[in-house]
Amino acid sequence: MDVQRKKGILEVCVLAVLKKGPSYGYLIIRELERCVDISESTLYPILKRLEQSGSLETYRLEYNGRMRKYYRLTQGGQRKIDAFLDEWDELRTMYEFVAEQNMRMAEADETSAGEDRETGEEG
Repeated sequence: MDVQRKKGILEVCVLAVLKKGPSYGYLIIRELERCVDISESTLYPILKRLEQSGSLETYRLEYNGRMRKYYRLTQGGQRKIDAFLDEWDELRTMYEFVAEQNMRMAEADETSAGEDRETGEEG
């Protein structure tokens, strides 16, 4: 998958996890593992970008004597999820178009190759 497209989709996946409620890095990774293999070195830059863009906000709470950083979805983050879902229909239509054209060309190539074998012509 194209790196830029994957980055954008990963961002929306992170926001979707936070839609359920505030969370922290380790739990976000665990949730995302259901759909993609992601490491801390990939997640934390995404979280930083999302915070800088206003899609999420952070706060800290003490947990077992340590401060843990939590991430929470903002209205801007929800708008980003909504925009992603709105784009899905258009993207799906484009993917279906490409798949259909690819299949047609593969069938045409197959038909042409079969005709060449029958006539003994090289194509």
